Amino acid sequence: MSADEFYRELPSFSDFSNVADLQDYRAVPDDWYVLTADIVSSGKAVSEGRYKDVNMVGAAVIAAVLNSVGRDRVPFVFGGDGATLLVPQKDLEKGTDALAGVVGLARQVMELELRAAAIPVADIRAAGGDIRVRKYLLSPGNHLAMIVGDGLGISDTILKNPDSVKPYAIRSEDTDLPPLEGLSCRWEPLPALNGHIVSLIMKPAGRKSLTELMDRIAGELGFNPLLDDTRTRMADKSHLKFRFPPRGLSLEVSLTSARNLAKGWVKTSVECFFFVWSYMTGFRVGPFDPKKYFKELSLNTDHRKVGDSLQLVLDLSSAQLDALQSCLATAYEEGDAIFGLHVSSEALMTCFVQDIGNSQHIHFVDGSNGGLSLAAAEFKERQAELGSERLHAP
Repeated sequence: MSADEFYRELPSFSDFSNVADLQDYRAVPDDWYVLTADIVSSGKAVSEGRYKDVNMVGAAVIAAVLNSVGRDRVPFVFGGDGATLLVPQKDLEKGTDALAGVVGLARQVMELELRAAAIPVADIRAAGGDIRVRKYLLSPGNHLAMIVGDGLGISDTILKNPDSVKPYAIRSEDTDLPPLEGLSCRWEPLPALNGHIVSLIMKPAGRKSLTELMDRIAGELGFNPLLDDTRTRMADKSHLKFRFPPRGLSLEVSLTSARNLAKGWVKTSVECFFFVWSYMTGFRVGPFDPKKYFKELSLNTDHRKVGDSLQLVLDLSSAQLDALQSCLATAYEEGDAIFGLHVSSEALMTCFVQDIGNSQHIHFVDGSNGGLSLAAAEFKERQAELGSERLHAP
């Protein structure tokens, strides 16, 4: 396996229940880099009702880098108010240029400050962390990276420390607009069918394993999110809502068509019209096959992932939510787990479609009104209280 093609050549797994098998994770090469970005004061944006804007910028980070470097070669994790990617040294310049473009675009178009950094994996290891990866197969040709080793947490700490980040910071002066082809936000918010959309971030502590904790949670929920994919899928037809024109179309056009807004409006409006027609009739339009697309869409979402911690977006009843909160609180008090949780009435979905004819598309799911961003803030508060030395990889 070559260092540059580390992720492309990494074997994939398709049974999510095996995500906690740590021996199957592979160390990222030392000469790779962590590209990390998040929005400064995202809590303020959330309080102003702009979390969809925040989500869109976070997804734009992934779209820009993948469009520049190649979708099969780059592991990534979407974090709600930002994203993290891993790139080989040979692609560092392309990746940082793309990320710098998103920093500038977020500031100019969205009036959001996106901080960004490129941190060597070797420096993460020197700081006491590690970055190990597995490749989870969503559907043929579509993967999500599962990442353990506390390296993402260390990179996040560096990013948010004004002094520590200086050697790694990515500036946006005199940068070109980033390549955001395929980025869209056309679906309406996904309603909670059971009452509550729960964004959960959880990590074992003490001597408990992730499998043990999830077995404990499964006893309360009545299902295990690691095992029962049919109970965790968010992008199925029961949740999906589409209107014409989509309410998020202005946001999409302002980001993806900054060079020519008029052309962007025409292009996206025509695409939306034919999508609705195909959706209603079931007929294929060019490369878009609605039956095939909706089957893939339900699979190609990131509602379950590992980015140093287990991250889930679930649709739960009031009784399930109460049981989950009680179970997690007990586990935390006993020193067995650390967690952050946010509850909302709906979920948001942002899409990145690179080649619909070849089934290359992925969809980022998050709870509304703060979702994973606020869950992460609560997680970090508990992490500080419990003591990071008691945590370990899931």
